[in-house]
Amino acid sequence: MSLAPSAAVPRAGFNPLPLYITLFCLLWSFAFVAGKVGVTDCPPLLLLTARFSLAGVLILGISAVRNEGWQLTWRDAAVFAVLGVANNALYLGLGYTGLQTVSAGLGGLIVSANPVFTAVAAAIFLGEALTWRKVMGLLLGIAGVGLIVWHRMSVGSDSVDGIVYTLASLGSIVVGTILFKVLAPKGSLWVGNGVQNIAGGLALLPFAFTLSDVSDIVPSARLVAAFAFLVLGGSILAYLLWFHLLKVCGATAASSYHFLMPPLGMLFAFLVLGEHLEFRDLLGIIPVALGIYLVTRPASLAGPLCKGVRHDHIHHPDWRPDRTD
Repeated sequence: MSLAPSAAVPRAGFNPLPLYITLFCLLWSFAFVAGKVGVTDCPPLLLLTARFSLAGVLILGISAVRNEGWQLTWRDAAVFAVLGVANNALYLGLGYTGLQTVSAGLGGLIVSANPVFTAVAAAIFLGEALTWRKVMGLLLGIAGVGLIVWHRMSVGSDSVDGIVYTLASLGSIVVGTILFKVLAPKGSLWVGNGVQNIAGGLALLPFAFTLSDVSDIVPSARLVAAFAFLVLGGSILAYLLWFHLLKVCGATAASSYHFLMPPLGMLFAFLVLGEHLEFRDLLGIIPVALGIYLVTRPASLAGPLCKGVRHDHIHHPDWRPDRTD
C-alpha cells in the first residue's frame, strides 16, 4: 500500500481514499483501548518510554534506509523536540496515568474533544477568527464531556484522580498544538515525527525509572500485542495515513473526521474490554461529536471524501501535530 503524496487521486480506477480514511479512524480510535490494555500489565511511563523510543528509532531508521536525508534545520529539529515533550511525553504520560483508573471510552472521549478547545485557544491567543460555529462547537463539547463525566463520577465507575489526569492530558495536547502554530516548524513532518518520539521517550526516561518499577511489568501476550499496535499501528501507520489525508484533503477537511472518534472509541471499549455503556453515555457522545464537526468543518466541502483533491498545504495553520494515541 503506497501512501506517497500526490496532488490528486486518479479519476479512473480504484480510489483508495475511502479505505485510508476508514483505516485511519479505526487505528486512531482503537489506540485508547490498546493503551488501557497496556497500562493494565505495565506501568504507564515505562510503556510510553519504550513505545516512543522504539517508534522514533524505526521512523528515523526507515528514513535513513530510504536515503531521505535529515530534511530539518537544527531550529526545526529543536522545535519538534519541544513538541515531542508536549504532544508525546506530557499528553500521553498524563493520559496513560489517568487510564489506570478511568475507562478507555471516557479517556478517549475527553481527549477527542481537543479540536474544539484548540480552536478556541487559537482564537484567544493567536487572534484566529472565533465564528458562531466554533462557539457552538465549544458549548456542545463542554456539555457532552461534562454530562458523561458527571454520570461516571455519580455511579463511581471512574475515579476523580484519573479524570483530572485525563483533563490535564487534554490541556497538554492543546498547548502543544498552539506551540506548533506559533513556532511553525518546516521540513519533513515524517522525520519530525521521529524526532518528537525520540524527545518524548528521553523526557519520560528519568521519570519512568524513578516513579515505576520494572518488576511491576506482567509479561503477557496481550501486553505484547498492545505494545506492537501502539508502536506500529499508532505511532507509525496511523501517522502516515494522517499525513496522506492532510495532503489530499487539506487540514480542515481531514480534521473533520475526528468527530467519528468518540463513538468509535467507546464502541471499541465496549466490544474489546467489556466496558459498561449506558444510554446517558450515548447522549453525551452526540454533542461532543457534533461540536468537533462544527469546529473542524470547512466553510465549503469539495464533495464527499474530499474527492481526493488537495485543498491546502500540509503547513496550513489549522494543521494539528497530534501524534496518534
